[in-house]
Amino acid sequence: MEPDLHELLRSLRVWDPEVTELPPFDPATAPAEPLPLFTGWFAQAVAAGQPEPHTMSLATADEEGRPDVRIVMLHGADAHGWSFATHVTSRKGGHLTARPYAALGFYWPVQGRQIRVRGPVTTAPAEEGQADLHARSTGALAAALTGHQSGPLGSLQELALASEAAWTRAQDDPDTQAPTWTLYRLQPDEVEFFQGDARRRHVRLAYRRTEDGWSRQLLWP
Repeated sequence: MEPDLHELLRSLRVWDPEVTELPPFDPATAPAEPLPLFTGWFAQAVAAGQPEPHTMSLATADEEGRPDVRIVMLHGADAHGWSFATHVTSRKGGHLTARPYAALGFYWPVQGRQIRVRGPVTTAPAEEGQADLHARSTGALAAALTGHQSGPLGSLQELALASEAAWTRAQDDPDTQAPTWTLYRLQPDEVEFFQGDARRRHVRLAYRRTEDGWSRQLLWP
């Protein structure tokens, strides 16, 4: 018998106290800019044992404005923006070429926290993108060298052969270039921090960029 989706959904609970600790968040103590708060929350997520806290949802839109979303890896966050990478020839690369604006979403359930970031996206210089790639693992380089991301695939055997060749190349020549691999930077216009609360009195603090820096605003949950 197949499982009943609705019964499964009704059986689930959010923020099981056995695995989740909802820390307090006093927005009055938040810094004037969002980046230090993001850095602090990220470090706390790592310390709390949150699996893969550096993964995030990336939302883009195509030329017709139709949205798309997928999970990618955060490569850094600094004064230049929140960075991630992909092939410029991939679907998301095509979206960002047509509409260079995106949104990011982080969810760290071990602390009941979300962070939402959105703003315009620019590409880093090619040499920075290649340096970022080569600072990562051999597997990351092999994956980039396999190429054809988002393109039609004839069979898993075709993928296996291309991947094997890419791994050999990455191991034999770790400085080899992946020309279409691109480092993107999202420079946020808005950053929202969400702290869950057991009584659903969730704390939401939104930062918005202004001509003079950043404004802060509490939001209803």
